[in-house]
Amino acid sequence: MSVWPPEFTVEGERVLIETLSHNHLDDLIEAAADGDLHKLWYTFIPKPEDVEKEIDRRLGLREQGSMLPFAVIDKESGRAVGMTTYMNIDAPHKRVEIGSTWYRKAVQRSSLNSECKLLLLKHAFEELDCVCVEFRTHFINHQSRRAIERLGAKLDGVLRSNYIMPNGSIRDTAVYSIIAHEWPTVKAHLEWQLEKPRN
Repeated sequence: MSVWPPEFTVEGERVLIETLSHNHLDDLIEAAADGDLHKLWYTFIPKPEDVEKEIDRRLGLREQGSMLPFAVIDKESGRAVGMTTYMNIDAPHKRVEIGSTWYRKAVQRSSLNSECKLLLLKHAFEELDCVCVEFRTHFINHQSRRAIERLGAKLDGVLRSNYIMPNGSIRDTAVYSIIAHEWPTVKAHLEWQLEKPRN
């Protein structure tokens, strides 16, 4: 039985997105160590020594059909600089969530994330014929919420007391989405963000 969506690779000007594998392990260990990102209590980024377990976990979810995990490659360096996924896959209703995303500190706040999201959204809406793409994040993760809002996603609502975090705190989850008829506007906006002159 085939798993939806099928694996794919997609390439932009700056970024290459390919199916996650253990071939990315060394790069991702280095990426996870850049900036001690695992110390951020309100998000899930593996410690460098736990990256292999995280790759195994994501590949296991792929086998179950609930996730399609990717490595994000910075074309300039040729190295994997983070991970992202299609997750909470709902094949009958043609819905995916783009999530479990993290990047090494050195590439954060660059055009890499915008291009990555553009490529994944384009594939979801134009190749997979999705009706909706969702994003979720901790309510207090303001950096992530601003990034999602800059994409053009709209806030659907907040799931209160939605998740118990590893440190025992309770997460309120902000849920955003882009639906199919909004995609042309979101696409034009993202393409402009990537093409506009920078000071």
